[in-house]
Amino acid sequence: MSIDKLSKDKKTGLEADSLSKETVSEETVGTDKETPAAEAGVAISPRTGKPIQKKYSPKKKGKPRGGNSPVIGNNGLMVEPGDNAKYLSLNMELFNMPDIDMDSAEEVQQRLNDYFILYAKYDTKPTVAGMAMALNGMGRQTLRAIATGQPTGGAGYTTALPPEVATSIKKAYFLMENLWENYMQNGKVNPVAGIFLGKNNYGYQDKTEYVLTPNAGQDSEYSADEIRERYIAPDQTKRLSEGEDEEQSD
Repeated sequence: MSIDKLSKDKKTGLEADSLSKETVSEETVGTDKETPAAEAGVAISPRTGKPIQKKYSPKKKGKPRGGNSPVIGNNGLMVEPGDNAKYLSLNMELFNMPDIDMDSAEEVQQRLNDYFILYAKYDTKPTVAGMAMALNGMGRQTLRAIATGQPTGGAGYTTALPPEVATSIKKAYFLMENLWENYMQNGKVNPVAGIFLGKNNYGYQDKTEYVLTPNAGQDSEYSADEIRERYIAPDQTKRLSEGEDEEQSD
């Protein structure tokens, strides 16, 4: 084998090695350039091969507005198995309570105690309507009238209950109002339902009042001539003045 042929083969091999090294280097550099975007979680556009800007990236579908609202959709329906039977059994016991002597302070006090014990047994919040039912099935409006000292009849008659009986009912009713405030302050009742119960059962109101106070010195601030100049046209003022002069001359 000649020396020229050996040198030519060696040169060809060196050129091939150099070409392969350059190819590997280009691939490595290209990989290194794409790594930061991939590590940062930036999406690459398949059309341009460049990272997609955040303002143009597709938005993630979030939870709709009002998703946690208790009054939208089925969010407020939190009935679990056994709830209907529980509340029905409670109300059947109220319905079957025997009548008591409403003139006896001892019987009324015992009935009110039994009422609260019954609701505690079923682990549920007491209600104003339930208390009225426990007291011989009176109406909720009658119970509130007794508790607030208002007339209980359409003719304006006040309650004929003995004072000690009315006092026991008032204390139990105010205890219910205090429980309602505790539930509202500690987040134990739905706010919408709590506001409704406060207005409906305890007389709370959501309104703005405007008080108009008349000005006592308003009539004496302006004389008759000044008022005439302010509200009557000049030609009419002149005519009225001439009429007054004629009357005085007559």
